[in-house]
Amino acid sequence: MKRLIVVGDDSLIAEAIRIGLRDSGEFNVLGHVGGFDIDARTIIDAGPEVILVDDREQSDDALRIIRALKGLDPSVAVIVLTFSMELDWLDAIFDAGAAAAISKVTHPRSLGTLIRETVNGHVVNVPADAVRPLGRRPKARRGENGERRVEVTLTNRELEILQLVAGGSSNREIARNLWVTEQTVKFHLANVYRKLEVDNRTQASHYAHVNGLIDSHTSITGS
Repeated sequence: MKRLIVVGDDSLIAEAIRIGLRDSGEFNVLGHVGGFDIDARTIIDAGPEVILVDDREQSDDALRIIRALKGLDPSVAVIVLTFSMELDWLDAIFDAGAAAAISKVTHPRSLGTLIRETVNGHVVNVPADAVRPLGRRPKARRGENGERRVEVTLTNRELEILQLVAGGSSNREIARNLWVTEQTVKFHLANVYRKLEVDNRTQASHYAHVNGLIDSHTSITGS
């Protein structure tokens, strides 16, 4: 299990996080640090692999502790739990060294999956100017033979799952094939639906075939 520490002022939220992560069976929550005024060295000396920073006010103190933590141990994964998904704030978080930002409206039981997938490199953060506004289709381009291609931002895992869905596999079959849980498959599939702006696996499969997202010429950004 990954060793994790929660940093933040709200003890009730910290307890909800602890329970949610305990139920996931994937994280050993070492403890809760109440506030951002603690010395970062104290946190690092506890030996966490993941540090979850609970941000309430988009504060400079949160950015300071992120910078200090990453400065002491660049290998530690710092993930920010935040109400704000404003691009300027996300830029500040990532510039400080955070690996990811997770919305505080996320259910505690889903938090373990999000953290694990981030730590494993299956969730990719992109610069603010690369974020596609809601309601716009991915940008089209022309391939070598003049055929229409669509550029999307998918991770390798999302593309892998999309290919299996397009091939007719069920979530259970995909989970067994990739050695992950069905919940993980659903998580990635939801991201695929959002990025392709479709509502279900049938539409996703059709979209992938029509736009060449399952062949070697597909333009994919991510890892």
